[in-house]
Amino acid sequence: MAGHSSAAVAHTGGNRFLKTVAAISTLAGWSAAAMIVLAVAITCQMIFIRFVLNGSTIWQTEAVVYLMVAATLIGLAYVQRLRGHVNVDLIPMMLPLRARMAMAIGTSALSIAIVAVMLWYGYDFWHVAWSRGWRSDTVWGVRLWIPYLAIPVGFALLLLQMIADLVAVLLGIDKPFGLEE
Repeated sequence: MAGHSSAAVAHTGGNRFLKTVAAISTLAGWSAAAMIVLAVAITCQMIFIRFVLNGSTIWQTEAVVYLMVAATLIGLAYVQRLRGHVNVDLIPMMLPLRARMAMAIGTSALSIAIVAVMLWYGYDFWHVAWSRGWRSDTVWGVRLWIPYLAIPVGFALLLLQMIADLVAVLLGIDKPFGLEE
């Protein structure tokens, strides 16, 4: 059974950059929550139309899927800010402070690089859909650049939060892996 971590929320320490990124990540989290609520409302409307009014639905299923995927991607930064991603800190707990700091910097730099690559390819994918005018193959025929925009935006927000996390560790505002000495 896991205990409560002291790294429940990313620390800002009065740093303007870290506070700004925290505010942006929080706004992204609220936006993701609103998308989930909207998806639930659309699902309820779809059920009512189909099973009560015995009507057909055209756009609802596709809209719900796009909203849920967008909520997942846009919410990544907020989850990172709250330290909600899976964290196994057994090795960092066993390391002395200097080694823990080196490991935190190394893993953060590697994670930032991976997310940057995902942002690059996500932007490229979105741009192709936008420039070629891709549409979904459904009756609704939504322009795909609209839901695909969540890919580069979500990864850009996550990248920004991860850079802020690294800056906080480097400035001594946050502890490596949130662990006390």
